Amino acid sequence: MAQNLKEQLVGRSSETPLSAHVKAHFMQHARVDSESGELYMTREDFINAIAPKNEDYHKIKREQYGILFNVADRRRTGKINLQDWSMFEDLLAKPDAEYEITFRLFDTEGTGIVKHETLQKLFSSAKGDNTIPFDWNSGWAALYTGSKKTRHDMTYPQFAQMLRGLQGERIRQAFHLFDKDGDGYIEPEDFQRIILETSQHKLSDHLLENLPTLCNISSGSKISYANVRAFQNIIREMDIIDYIIRSAVRKSDDGKITRSDFLNEAARITRFSLFTPMEADILFHFAGLDAPSGRLELGDFAKVIDASWHSASVLGREALAGASKATEKVTGTTSQVLHNILESVHHFALGSIAGAFGAFMVYPIDLVKTRMQNQRSARVGEKMYMNSLDCAKKVVRNEGVLGLYSGVIPQLIGVAPEKAIKLTVNDLVRGFFADKDKGGKIWWPHEVIAGGSAGACQVVFTNPLEIVKIRLQIQGEIAKNVNETAAPRRSAMWIVKNLGLMGLYKGASACLLRDGMCY
Repeated sequence: MAQNLKEQLVGRSSETPLSAHVKAHFMQHARVDSESGELYMTREDFINAIAPKNEDYHKIKREQYGILFNVADRRRTGKINLQDWSMFEDLLAKPDAEYEITFRLFDTEGTGIVKHETLQKLFSSAKGDNTIPFDWNSGWAALYTGSKKTRHDMTYPQFAQMLRGLQGERIRQAFHLFDKDGDGYIEPEDFQRIILETSQHKLSDHLLENLPTLCNISSGSKISYANVRAFQNIIREMDIIDYIIRSAVRKSDDGKITRSDFLNEAARITRFSLFTPMEADILFHFAGLDAPSGRLELGDFAKVIDASWHSASVLGREALAGASKATEKVTGTTSQVLHNILESVHHFALGSIAGAFGAFMVYPIDLVKTRMQNQRSARVGEKMYMNSLDCAKKVVRNEGVLGLYSGVIPQLIGVAPEKAIKLTVNDLVRGFFADKDKGGKIWWPHEVIAGGSAGACQVVFTNPLEIVKIRLQIQGEIAKNVNETAAPRRSAMWIVKNLGLMGLYKGASACLLRDGMCY
Protein backbone atom coordinates (compact mmCIF):
# COMPACT_ATOMS: atom_id res chain seq x y z
CA MET A 1 0.00 0.00 0.00
CA ALA A 2 2.87 2.34 0.90
CA GLN A 3 4.47 1.62 -2.47
CA ASN A 4 1.22 2.39 -4.29
CA LEU A 5 0.85 5.67 -2.41
CA LYS A 6 4.41 6.64 -3.21
CA GLU A 7 3.87 5.86 -6.91
CA GLN A 8 0.70 7.93 -6.92
CA LEU A 9 2.29 10.99 -5.30
CA VAL A 10 5.91 10.83 -6.43
CA GLY A 11 5.67 8.85 -9.67
CA ARG A 12 6.95 5.55 -11.01
CA SER A 13 10.49 5.01 -12.21
CA SER A 14 9.49 2.16 -14.51
CA GLU A 15 8.12 2.92 -17.95
CA THR A 16 4.38 2.79 -18.54
CA PRO A 17 2.72 1.69 -21.78
CA LEU A 18 2.22 4.64 -24.13
CA SER A 19 -0.88 5.16 -26.20
CA ALA A 20 -0.59 6.22 -29.82
CA HIS A 21 -2.46 9.45 -29.04
CA VAL A 22 -0.11 10.44 -26.20
CA LYS A 23 2.96 9.71 -28.31
CA ALA A 24 1.60 11.57 -31.35
CA HIS A 25 0.75 14.63 -29.26
CA PHE A 26 4.22 14.68 -27.76
CA MET A 27 5.92 14.25 -31.15
CA GLN A 28 3.93 17.16 -32.56
CA HIS A 29 5.40 19.66 -30.10
CA ALA A 30 8.76 18.11 -29.10
CA ARG A 31 12.20 19.06 -30.37
CA VAL A 32 15.39 17.02 -30.77
CA ASP A 33 18.37 17.33 -28.42
CA SER A 34 21.36 18.05 -30.64
CA GLU A 35 23.73 16.10 -28.39
CA SER A 36 21.77 13.02 -27.36
CA GLY A 37 19.19 12.94 -30.17
CA GLU A 38 16.44 12.50 -27.60
CA LEU A 39 13.08 14.19 -28.06
CA TYR A 40 12.11 16.64 -25.33
CA MET A 41 9.86 19.62 -24.55
CA THR A 42 10.84 22.94 -23.07
CA ARG A 43 8.46 25.05 -20.99
CA GLU A 44 7.40 26.93 -24.13
CA ASP A 45 6.78 23.67 -26.03
CA PHE A 46 4.78 22.36 -23.08
CA ILE A 47 2.54 25.46 -23.05
CA ASN A 48 1.93 25.10 -26.79
CA ALA A 49 0.93 21.47 -26.25
CA ILE A 50 -1.60 22.06 -23.46
CA ALA A 51 -2.76 25.59 -24.33
CA PRO A 52 -3.21 26.12 -28.10
CA LYS A 53 -2.85 29.73 -29.18
CA ASN A 54 -6.30 29.93 -30.77
CA GLU A 55 -8.18 29.25 -27.50
CA ASP A 56 -9.87 31.80 -25.24
CA TYR A 57 -7.58 32.96 -22.40
CA HIS A 58 -9.39 36.03 -21.15
CA LYS A 59 -9.83 34.49 -17.67
CA ILE A 60 -6.53 32.66 -17.16
CA LYS A 61 -3.56 33.99 -19.11
CA ARG A 62 -1.93 31.51 -21.44
CA GLU A 63 1.50 31.86 -19.87
CA GLN A 64 0.07 30.89 -16.47
CA TYR A 65 -0.33 27.34 -17.74
CA GLY A 66 3.45 27.13 -17.54
CA ILE A 67 3.16 26.45 -13.81
CA LEU A 68 2.00 22.94 -14.70
CA PHE A 69 5.40 22.38 -16.29
CA ASN A 70 6.79 22.20 -12.75
CA VAL A 71 4.57 19.16 -12.16
CA ALA A 72 5.49 17.43 -15.42
CA ASP A 73 9.21 18.10 -14.93
CA ARG A 74 9.70 15.48 -12.21
CA ARG A 75 13.51 15.48 -12.48
CA ARG A 76 13.78 19.30 -12.30
CA THR A 77 15.92 19.46 -15.47
CA GLY A 78 13.99 22.20 -17.26
CA LYS A 79 12.78 19.81 -19.95
CA ILE A 80 10.52 16.77 -20.13
CA ASN A 81 10.82 13.60 -22.20
CA LEU A 82 8.15 11.29 -23.57
CA GLN A 83 7.94 9.35 -20.31
CA ASP A 84 7.37 12.54 -18.31
CA TRP A 85 4.68 13.65 -20.76
CA SER A 86 2.93 10.30 -20.54
CA MET A 87 2.85 10.40 -16.74
CA PHE A 88 1.49 13.94 -16.83
CA GLU A 89 -1.30 12.87 -19.21
CA ASP A 90 -2.09 9.99 -16.88
CA LEU A 91 -2.25 12.40 -13.94
CA LEU A 92 -4.72 14.65 -15.75
CA ALA A 93 -7.03 11.68 -16.31
CA LYS A 94 -7.46 11.07 -12.58
CA PRO A 95 -10.75 12.18 -10.94
CA ASP A 96 -8.87 14.13 -8.25
CA ALA A 97 -6.35 15.64 -10.68
CA GLU A 98 -6.96 19.21 -9.49
CA TYR A 99 -6.02 18.37 -5.90
CA GLU A 100 -3.09 16.10 -6.80
CA ILE A 101 -1.54 18.59 -9.20
CA THR A 102 -1.71 21.31 -6.53
CA PHE A 103 -0.19 18.93 -3.99
CA ARG A 104 2.75 18.15 -6.26
CA LEU A 105 3.37 21.87 -6.81
CA PHE A 106 3.81 22.35 -3.05
CA ASP A 107 5.63 19.04 -2.54
CA THR A 108 8.83 20.49 -3.98
CA GLU A 109 11.05 17.71 -2.63
CA GLY A 110 8.87 14.88 -3.92
CA THR A 111 8.60 13.24 -0.50
CA GLY A 112 4.82 12.87 -0.42
CA ILE A 113 4.31 15.56 2.26
CA VAL A 114 3.87 19.37 2.30
CA LYS A 115 5.65 21.37 4.96
CA HIS A 116 4.09 24.45 6.54
CA GLU A 117 7.06 26.65 5.68
CA THR A 118 6.99 25.58 2.02
CA LEU A 119 3.25 26.11 1.83
CA GLN A 120 3.46 29.62 3.23
CA LYS A 121 6.45 30.58 1.09
CA LEU A 122 5.06 29.37 -2.23
CA PHE A 123 1.59 30.76 -1.53
CA SER A 124 3.01 34.20 -0.75
CA SER A 125 5.31 34.19 -3.78
CA ALA A 126 2.39 33.49 -6.11
CA LYS A 127 0.56 36.60 -4.86
CA GLY A 128 1.37 40.16 -5.86
CA ASP A 129 2.34 43.00 -3.56
CA ASN A 130 -1.07 44.69 -3.69
CA THR A 131 -3.18 41.59 -3.14
CA ILE A 132 -5.25 40.88 -0.05
CA PRO A 133 -2.96 39.22 2.57
CA PHE A 134 -3.62 35.81 4.09
CA ASP A 135 -2.55 34.79 7.61
CA TRP A 136 -1.15 31.26 7.72
CA ASN A 137 -0.79 31.58 11.48
CA SER A 138 -4.53 31.94 11.99
CA GLY A 139 -6.59 29.56 14.07
CA TRP A 140 -8.06 28.02 10.94
CA ALA A 141 -4.62 27.20 9.47
CA ALA A 142 -3.50 25.80 12.84
CA LEU A 143 -6.29 23.22 12.64
CA TYR A 144 -4.51 21.66 9.63
CA THR A 145 -0.81 22.33 10.28
CA GLY A 146 -0.75 22.81 14.05
CA SER A 147 0.11 25.91 16.05
CA LYS A 148 3.53 27.58 15.97
CA LYS A 149 4.93 25.28 18.67
CA THR A 150 3.42 22.07 17.30
CA ARG A 151 3.75 22.34 13.51
CA HIS A 152 3.38 19.18 11.45
CA ASP A 153 3.55 18.29 7.81
CA MET A 154 0.47 17.44 5.73
CA THR A 155 -0.10 14.28 3.75
CA TYR A 156 -1.98 14.36 0.46
CA PRO A 157 -5.45 13.62 1.96
CA GLN A 158 -4.91 16.28 4.67
CA PHE A 159 -3.66 18.81 2.14
CA ALA A 160 -6.60 18.17 -0.22
CA GLN A 161 -9.09 18.68 2.61
CA MET A 162 -7.36 21.88 3.67
CA LEU A 163 -7.42 23.09 0.06
CA ARG A 164 -11.19 22.55 -0.14
CA GLY A 165 -11.79 24.94 2.78
CA LEU A 166 -9.09 27.46 1.83
CA GLN A 167 -11.35 29.53 -0.40
CA GLY A 168 -13.86 30.16 2.37
CA GLU A 169 -11.12 31.12 4.83
CA ARG A 170 -9.57 33.56 2.37
CA ILE A 171 -12.96 35.25 1.95
CA ARG A 172 -13.50 35.33 5.73
CA GLN A 173 -10.11 36.95 6.40
CA ALA A 174 -10.60 39.44 3.55
CA PHE A 175 -14.02 40.41 4.92
CA HIS A 176 -12.52 41.10 8.34
CA LEU A 177 -9.84 43.23 6.68
CA PHE A 178 -12.39 45.49 4.99
CA ASP A 179 -14.88 45.49 7.88
CA LYS A 180 -12.90 48.10 9.75
CA ASP A 181 -15.67 49.15 12.17
CA GLY A 182 -16.68 45.55 12.89
CA ASP A 183 -20.37 45.96 12.09
CA GLY A 184 -20.51 42.96 9.73
CA TYR A 185 -20.85 45.03 6.54
CA ILE A 186 -18.49 46.06 3.75
CA GLU A 187 -18.76 48.33 0.73
CA PRO A 188 -19.78 46.85 -2.65
CA GLU A 189 -16.40 47.82 -4.09
CA ASP A 190 -14.61 45.82 -1.36
CA PHE A 191 -16.79 42.81 -2.07
CA GLN A 192 -15.96 43.08 -5.76
CA ARG A 193 -12.23 43.13 -4.99
CA ILE A 194 -12.54 40.06 -2.74
CA ILE A 195 -14.29 38.03 -5.43
CA LEU A 196 -11.96 39.20 -8.21
CA GLU A 197 -8.91 38.06 -6.24
CA THR A 198 -10.34 34.74 -5.05
CA SER A 199 -12.76 33.53 -7.74
CA GLN A 200 -12.36 35.56 -10.92
CA HIS A 201 -11.42 32.56 -13.08
CA LYS A 202 -14.56 30.68 -12.02
CA LEU A 203 -17.11 33.35 -12.88
CA SER A 204 -18.65 34.72 -16.05
CA ASP A 205 -18.08 38.27 -17.24
CA HIS A 206 -21.73 39.01 -16.51
CA LEU A 207 -21.25 38.15 -12.85
CA LEU A 208 -17.93 39.98 -12.53
CA GLU A 209 -19.29 43.16 -14.07
CA ASN A 210 -22.33 43.24 -11.80
CA LEU A 211 -20.81 42.18 -8.48
CA PRO A 212 -21.46 45.55 -6.75
CA THR A 213 -25.22 45.17 -7.40
CA LEU A 214 -25.38 42.46 -4.73
CA CYS A 215 -26.21 45.20 -2.23
CA ASN A 216 -29.54 45.70 -4.02
CA ILE A 217 -31.04 42.46 -2.70
CA SER A 218 -31.45 44.15 0.70
CA SER A 219 -32.64 47.59 1.76
CA GLY A 220 -29.17 48.90 2.67
CA SER A 221 -26.32 50.08 0.50
CA LYS A 222 -23.71 47.73 1.98
CA ILE A 223 -23.09 43.99 1.75
CA SER A 224 -23.30 41.77 4.82
CA TYR A 225 -21.15 38.78 5.66
CA ALA A 226 -24.23 36.59 5.18
CA ASN A 227 -24.50 37.89 1.61
CA VAL A 228 -20.85 37.07 0.97
CA ARG A 229 -21.12 33.53 2.32
CA ALA A 230 -24.33 32.92 0.38
CA PHE A 231 -22.62 34.11 -2.80
CA GLN A 232 -19.68 31.79 -2.13
CA ASN A 233 -22.05 28.85 -1.68
CA ILE A 234 -23.64 29.63 -5.04
CA ILE A 235 -20.20 29.56 -6.69
CA ARG A 236 -19.32 26.26 -5.02
CA GLU A 237 -22.55 24.52 -6.03
CA MET A 238 -22.70 25.67 -9.67
CA ASP A 239 -22.90 22.11 -11.01
CA ILE A 240 -25.89 21.05 -8.91
CA ILE A 241 -27.55 24.42 -9.57
CA ASP A 242 -27.25 23.81 -13.31
CA TYR A 243 -28.82 20.36 -12.91
CA ILE A 244 -31.71 21.67 -10.80
CA ILE A 245 -32.45 24.52 -13.21
CA ARG A 246 -32.51 22.25 -16.25
CA SER A 247 -34.80 19.81 -14.45
CA ALA A 248 -37.18 22.59 -13.43
CA VAL A 249 -37.20 24.17 -16.90
CA ARG A 250 -38.11 20.83 -18.52
CA LYS A 251 -41.23 20.70 -16.35
CA SER A 252 -42.26 24.27 -17.13
CA ASP A 253 -44.88 24.87 -19.82
CA ASP A 254 -43.17 27.98 -21.21
CA GLY A 255 -39.54 27.03 -20.47
CA LYS A 256 -39.24 29.60 -17.68
CA ILE A 257 -39.09 29.22 -13.90
CA THR A 258 -39.48 31.38 -10.82
CA ARG A 259 -37.57 31.45 -7.55
CA SER A 260 -40.22 29.20 -5.98
CA ASP A 261 -39.92 26.71 -8.84
CA PHE A 262 -36.17 26.52 -8.26
CA LEU A 263 -36.46 25.97 -4.51
CA ASN A 264 -39.21 23.37 -4.95
CA GLU A 265 -37.17 21.44 -7.50
CA ALA A 266 -34.05 21.70 -5.30
CA ALA A 267 -35.99 20.27 -2.36
CA ARG A 268 -37.25 17.42 -4.53
CA ILE A 269 -33.88 16.51 -6.05
CA THR A 270 -31.55 16.94 -3.07
CA ARG A 271 -31.75 14.83 0.05
CA PHE A 272 -31.45 17.78 2.41
CA SER A 273 -32.24 21.48 2.03
CA LEU A 274 -29.24 22.59 0.02
CA PHE A 275 -30.05 26.23 -0.70
CA THR A 276 -31.20 28.97 1.64
CA PRO A 277 -33.69 31.68 0.62
CA MET A 278 -30.85 34.20 0.47
CA GLU A 279 -28.86 31.99 -1.91
CA ALA A 280 -31.89 31.67 -4.16
CA ASP A 281 -32.35 35.45 -4.04
CA ILE A 282 -28.74 35.99 -5.10
CA LEU A 283 -28.97 33.48 -7.95
CA PHE A 284 -32.16 35.05 -9.35
CA HIS A 285 -30.82 38.56 -8.78
CA PHE A 286 -27.83 38.10 -11.06
CA ALA A 287 -29.66 35.90 -13.59
CA GLY A 288 -32.57 38.34 -13.79
CA LEU A 289 -30.70 41.62 -14.24
CA ASP A 290 -31.82 41.69 -17.89
CA ALA A 291 -35.20 40.02 -17.23
CA PRO A 292 -36.87 41.73 -14.24
CA SER A 293 -40.13 39.77 -14.64
CA GLY A 294 -38.94 37.07 -12.22
CA ARG A 295 -39.57 34.24 -14.73
CA LEU A 296 -36.22 33.22 -16.16
CA GLU A 297 -35.15 30.81 -18.91
CA LEU A 298 -31.95 28.81 -19.44
CA GLY A 299 -30.28 31.64 -21.34
CA ASP A 300 -30.67 33.95 -18.34
CA PHE A 301 -29.06 31.43 -15.98
CA ALA A 302 -26.24 30.69 -18.45
CA LYS A 303 -24.90 34.18 -17.82
CA VAL A 304 -24.36 33.16 -14.19
CA ILE A 305 -23.56 29.45 -14.36
CA ASP A 306 -21.34 29.28 -17.45
CA ALA A 307 -17.90 30.67 -16.58
CA SER A 308 -17.01 30.92 -20.28
CA TRP A 309 -19.94 33.28 -20.95
CA HIS A 310 -18.90 36.76 -21.94
CA SER A 311 -20.10 39.43 -24.30
CA ALA A 312 -17.43 38.73 -26.88
CA SER A 313 -18.40 35.10 -27.16
CA VAL A 314 -22.02 36.00 -27.63
CA LEU A 315 -21.16 38.48 -30.35
CA GLY A 316 -18.87 35.92 -31.95
CA ARG A 317 -21.59 33.30 -32.03
CA GLU A 318 -24.02 35.78 -33.53
CA ALA A 319 -21.50 36.78 -36.19
CA LEU A 320 -20.80 33.16 -37.03
CA ALA A 321 -24.50 32.45 -37.24
CA GLY A 322 -24.95 35.38 -39.61
CA ALA A 323 -22.04 34.29 -41.81
CA SER A 324 -23.38 30.75 -42.22
CA LYS A 325 -27.02 31.76 -42.51
CA ALA A 326 -27.24 31.18 -46.26
CA THR A 327 -25.80 27.65 -46.06
CA GLU A 328 -27.96 26.73 -43.10
CA LYS A 329 -31.01 28.09 -44.86
CA VAL A 330 -30.49 25.88 -47.92
CA THR A 331 -29.65 22.70 -46.06
CA GLY A 332 -32.14 23.36 -43.30
CA THR A 333 -35.01 24.06 -45.70
CA THR A 334 -34.27 20.95 -47.76
CA SER A 335 -34.10 18.66 -44.75
CA GLN A 336 -37.24 20.21 -43.30
CA VAL A 337 -39.18 19.68 -46.52
CA LEU A 338 -38.09 16.04 -46.72
CA HIS A 339 -38.93 15.56 -43.07
CA ASN A 340 -42.41 17.03 -43.53
CA ILE A 341 -43.06 14.86 -46.61
CA LEU A 342 -41.97 11.66 -44.88
CA GLU A 343 -43.94 12.56 -41.79
CA SER A 344 -47.08 13.16 -43.87
CA VAL A 345 -46.63 9.85 -45.70
CA HIS A 346 -46.22 8.08 -42.38
CA HIS A 347 -49.38 9.65 -40.97
CA PHE A 348 -51.27 8.86 -44.21
CA ALA A 349 -50.27 5.19 -44.09
CA LEU A 350 -51.18 4.76 -40.43
CA GLY A 351 -54.50 6.53 -40.92
CA SER A 352 -55.33 4.39 -43.95
CA ILE A 353 -54.64 1.09 -42.17
CA ALA A 354 -56.51 2.10 -39.04
CA GLY A 355 -59.48 3.48 -40.98
CA ALA A 356 -59.82 0.48 -43.29
CA PHE A 357 -59.68 -2.01 -40.45
CA GLY A 358 -62.25 -0.12 -38.41
CA ALA A 359 -64.60 0.31 -41.36
CA PHE A 360 -64.48 -3.40 -42.25
CA MET A 361 -65.27 -4.48 -38.71
CA VAL A 362 -68.34 -2.24 -38.30
CA TYR A 363 -69.57 -2.35 -41.90
CA PRO A 364 -72.52 -4.75 -41.21
CA ILE A 365 -73.81 -2.28 -38.64
CA ASP A 366 -73.53 0.53 -41.20
CA LEU A 367 -75.46 -1.54 -43.75
CA VAL A 368 -78.26 -2.27 -41.28
CA LYS A 369 -78.44 1.43 -40.42
CA THR A 370 -78.77 2.34 -44.10
CA ARG A 371 -81.45 -0.33 -44.71
CA MET A 372 -83.46 0.84 -41.68
CA GLN A 373 -83.30 4.45 -42.85
CA ASN A 374 -84.29 3.57 -46.40
CA GLN A 375 -86.58 0.53 -45.90
CA ARG A 376 -89.40 -0.08 -48.41
CA SER A 377 -92.38 -2.47 -48.49
CA ALA A 378 -94.75 -3.93 -51.07
CA ARG A 379 -97.79 -2.83 -49.04
CA VAL A 380 -98.49 0.69 -47.85
CA GLY A 381 -98.13 1.11 -44.11
CA GLU A 382 -96.35 -2.16 -43.63
CA LYS A 383 -92.76 -2.04 -42.38
CA MET A 384 -90.28 -4.38 -43.98
CA TYR A 385 -88.04 -4.53 -40.87
CA MET A 386 -89.29 -4.46 -37.30
CA ASN A 387 -85.92 -3.45 -35.81
CA SER A 388 -82.20 -3.58 -36.48
CA LEU A 389 -81.87 -7.21 -35.41
CA ASP A 390 -84.76 -8.23 -37.68
CA CYS A 391 -83.12 -6.33 -40.53
CA ALA A 392 -79.84 -8.18 -40.04
CA LYS A 393 -81.61 -11.57 -39.96
CA LYS A 394 -83.52 -10.88 -43.20
CA VAL A 395 -80.38 -9.66 -44.97
CA VAL A 396 -78.58 -12.88 -44.06
CA ARG A 397 -81.64 -15.06 -45.01
CA ASN A 398 -82.28 -13.33 -48.35
CA GLU A 399 -78.77 -12.36 -49.43
CA GLY A 400 -76.47 -14.54 -47.38
CA VAL A 401 -73.70 -13.49 -45.01
CA LEU A 402 -71.93 -11.68 -47.82
CA GLY A 403 -75.00 -9.51 -48.13
CA LEU A 404 -73.93 -7.80 -44.92
CA TYR A 405 -70.86 -6.60 -46.82
CA SER A 406 -72.62 -5.28 -49.94
CA GLY A 407 -70.73 -2.17 -51.07
CA VAL A 408 -67.79 -2.72 -48.70
CA ILE A 409 -65.20 -2.20 -51.44
CA PRO A 410 -66.09 1.47 -52.07
CA GLN A 411 -66.24 1.93 -48.31
CA LEU A 412 -62.69 0.59 -47.88
CA ILE A 413 -61.49 2.68 -50.81
CA GLY A 414 -63.05 5.76 -49.26
CA VAL A 415 -62.43 5.32 -45.57
CA ALA A 416 -58.68 4.96 -45.87
CA PRO A 417 -58.20 8.37 -47.56
CA GLU A 418 -60.90 9.81 -45.30
CA LYS A 419 -59.03 9.00 -42.11
CA ALA A 420 -55.64 9.74 -43.63
CA ILE A 421 -56.70 13.12 -45.05
CA LYS A 422 -58.36 14.05 -41.77
CA LEU A 423 -55.29 13.21 -39.69
CA THR A 424 -52.82 14.79 -42.10
CA VAL A 425 -54.72 18.07 -42.51
CA ASN A 426 -55.36 18.26 -38.78
CA ASP A 427 -51.64 17.82 -38.03
CA LEU A 428 -50.62 20.39 -40.65
CA VAL A 429 -53.03 23.05 -39.38
CA ARG A 430 -52.13 22.36 -35.74
CA GLY A 431 -48.44 22.60 -36.59
CA PHE A 432 -49.04 25.96 -38.27
CA PHE A 433 -50.82 27.47 -35.26
CA ALA A 434 -48.77 25.77 -32.49
CA ASP A 435 -46.61 28.03 -30.35
CA LYS A 436 -43.10 26.53 -30.50
CA ASP A 437 -41.89 28.66 -27.58
CA LYS A 438 -44.56 27.18 -25.30
CA GLY A 439 -43.90 23.53 -26.01
CA GLY A 440 -46.31 23.27 -28.96
CA LYS A 441 -49.35 24.59 -27.12
CA ILE A 442 -52.28 25.71 -29.28
CA TRP A 443 -55.14 28.14 -28.59
CA TRP A 444 -58.53 26.39 -28.48
CA PRO A 445 -60.09 28.40 -31.38
CA HIS A 446 -57.17 27.19 -33.51
CA GLU A 447 -57.99 23.64 -32.40
CA VAL A 448 -61.52 24.17 -33.77
CA ILE A 449 -60.15 25.51 -37.06
CA ALA A 450 -57.82 22.50 -37.38
CA GLY A 451 -60.65 20.03 -36.82
CA GLY A 452 -63.03 21.84 -39.15
CA SER A 453 -60.42 22.02 -41.90
CA ALA A 454 -59.75 18.29 -41.57
CA GLY A 455 -63.44 17.41 -41.80
CA ALA A 456 -64.10 19.70 -44.76
CA CYS A 457 -61.14 18.37 -46.77
CA GLN A 458 -62.13 14.73 -46.41
CA VAL A 459 -65.69 15.44 -47.68
CA VAL A 460 -64.33 16.41 -51.12
CA PHE A 461 -62.92 12.91 -51.60
CA THR A 462 -65.35 10.74 -49.68
CA ASN A 463 -68.77 12.13 -50.69
CA PRO A 464 -68.86 10.35 -54.13
CA LEU A 465 -67.79 7.06 -52.50
CA GLU A 466 -70.45 7.48 -49.84
CA ILE A 467 -73.15 7.87 -52.53
CA VAL A 468 -71.98 4.72 -54.35
CA LYS A 469 -71.79 2.76 -51.09
CA ILE A 470 -75.39 3.63 -50.14
CA ARG A 471 -76.70 2.67 -53.61
CA LEU A 472 -74.98 -0.71 -53.34
CA GLN A 473 -76.28 -1.25 -49.81
CA ILE A 474 -79.95 -0.75 -50.72
CA GLN A 475 -80.10 -2.42 -54.15
CA GLY A 476 -80.39 -5.88 -52.54
CA GLU A 477 -83.47 -4.70 -50.67
CA ILE A 478 -85.02 -3.26 -53.82
CA ALA A 479 -84.51 -6.53 -55.73
CA LYS A 480 -86.65 -8.42 -53.17
CA ASN A 481 -89.55 -5.93 -53.35
CA VAL A 482 -90.06 -5.70 -57.11
CA ASN A 483 -90.98 -8.23 -59.79
CA GLU A 484 -88.49 -10.36 -61.64
CA THR A 485 -88.42 -7.98 -64.62
CA ALA A 486 -86.77 -5.27 -62.50
CA ALA A 487 -83.31 -4.07 -63.38
CA PRO A 488 -80.54 -6.46 -62.34
CA ARG A 489 -77.92 -5.65 -59.69
CA ARG A 490 -75.59 -2.91 -60.82
CA SER A 491 -71.84 -2.57 -60.22
CA ALA A 492 -70.14 0.39 -58.59
CA MET A 493 -68.74 1.55 -61.96
CA TRP A 494 -72.27 1.48 -63.54
CA ILE A 495 -73.56 3.65 -60.68
CA VAL A 496 -70.71 6.15 -61.13
CA LYS A 497 -71.34 6.43 -64.89
CA ASN A 498 -75.10 6.70 -64.44
CA LEU A 499 -75.01 9.41 -61.76
CA GLY A 500 -72.34 11.58 -63.37
CA LEU A 501 -70.15 14.15 -61.61
CA MET A 502 -72.99 16.28 -60.25
CA GLY A 503 -74.89 13.23 -59.03
CA LEU A 504 -71.90 11.98 -57.08
CA TYR A 505 -71.79 15.23 -55.09
CA LYS A 506 -75.48 15.37 -54.16
CA GLY A 507 -75.77 16.36 -50.50
CA ALA A 508 -72.12 17.48 -50.34
CA SER A 509 -73.04 20.81 -48.71
CA ALA A 510 -74.85 19.02 -45.87
CA CYS A 511 -71.91 16.63 -45.42
CA LEU A 512 -69.56 19.59 -45.43
CA LEU A 513 -71.43 21.22 -42.56
CA ARG A 514 -71.73 17.91 -40.70
CA ASP A 515 -68.10 16.82 -40.96
CA GLY A 516 -66.70 20.31 -40.52
CA MET A 517 -68.60 20.72 -37.26
CA CYS A 518 -68.09 17.23 -35.83
CA TYR A 519 -64.31 17.17 -36.28
